Amino acid sequence: MMEAMSRPLSAIVLAAGAGTRMRSTLPKPLHRLCGRPMVLHVLDALAELAVGEVVVVVGRSADRVAETVTDGVPDGMKVRFVEQGVPRGTGDAVAVGLTGLEDDFDGGDVVVLPGDTPLLRPSTLAGLVAHHRERDAAATLLVAEVVDPTGYGRVLRGKDGAIREVVEEGDATPEQRGIREVNTSVYCFTRSVLAPSLRRLDPLNAQREYYLTDTVAVLASAGYRVEGFVSTDPVEPMGVNDRAQLAVAEAELRARLAARWMRAGVTIVDPASTYLDVSVELENDVTLFPSVVLAGRTRVERGARIGPGSRLVDTSVGAGATVQSTDANGAVIGLGAVVGPFAVLGPGAAVEPGSVTGPFFVAPEGVDQVGRGSGSRNGGPREGAVHRTPEPPEA
Repeated sequence: MMEAMSRPLSAIVLAAGAGTRMRSTLPKPLHRLCGRPMVLHVLDALAELAVGEVVVVVGRSADRVAETVTDGVPDGMKVRFVEQGVPRGTGDAVAVGLTGLEDDFDGGDVVVLPGDTPLLRPSTLAGLVAHHRERDAAATLLVAEVVDPTGYGRVLRGKDGAIREVVEEGDATPEQRGIREVNTSVYCFTRSVLAPSLRRLDPLNAQREYYLTDTVAVLASAGYRVEGFVSTDPVEPMGVNDRAQLAVAEAELRARLAARWMRAGVTIVDPASTYLDVSVELENDVTLFPSVVLAGRTRVERGARIGPGSRLVDTSVGAGATVQSTDANGAVIGLGAVVGPFAVLGPGAAVEPGSVTGPFFVAPEGVDQVGRGSGSRNGGPREGAVHRTPEPPEA
């Protein structure tokens, strides 16, 4: 058992789908949730496991996906990219993915998961791997019991309760479609049996594709143990295939982020109307009022109060500052400053500590500093309220 628990672990992330139901020129894995591309949420979950290497299988717009992943990959994660030139199904995609893994890890396990499952928690993936190793399984599926199984592969079990097969909906009988235990397309395989099982797949199905789910029947018929690890939250392994599902996933992630910050000492008056990117940093005793949007690399220090209707992007707010109904992008608001209501701070604007801008203040792009006690009326700053960076002399 100790040897099994210490086996090398790798991962294959399937991000080659065209995502036609998104109806977008942006590749599906790059659609953002809480300010971060969907596929990077998946890698973030993997990053908390002891994963030696990760292969991302790409397809259409391969260069664009690879560039985005490379720029945002979690620190310390080793990622390779392989391209599935012709979309021939998930079984073929995993076979392509295996070519990107190093041969000397053949004795380990490999997690396989879609790049469109941004709600997966690290604890769930860790539980899947642990269950796989404890039961000495050849394959372990993350399964869920759902009210409406439409669109999912149904899990078929034998009389002994063991998983024998997964039937995709298009190939299922009416009786099988009534089964509510579904496959979530998240797996852990013993790597030494995965490649041989993939070679036994055929495309004799409704989609004329090589289904990864068919490896279950291949392994079970050969006498290998196939296990199911139950997801306690049916929403967590949900895939995102269209804009409606994207909105559902976004709402779930926002709720998780809000709960995390509130447990850390931040007051969020109305979490349902508060939008936070995962990259935002908040300190203790910050108060966020309803309809606040904090995006990008925004940082809010201890005791600051961000008023209703404020939108701050890549903006720093000093301790004890008050920001009221303000739109700021790339600005710096100093310690104890009072900004707004209805203020606009363009990129590069800096409000000095203790300053009061007054209502309807506008600091357009290029403003260097807002002085103490300054203010504005009628959509523009008072004379002398803003210090601008001087233009360079003409040659």
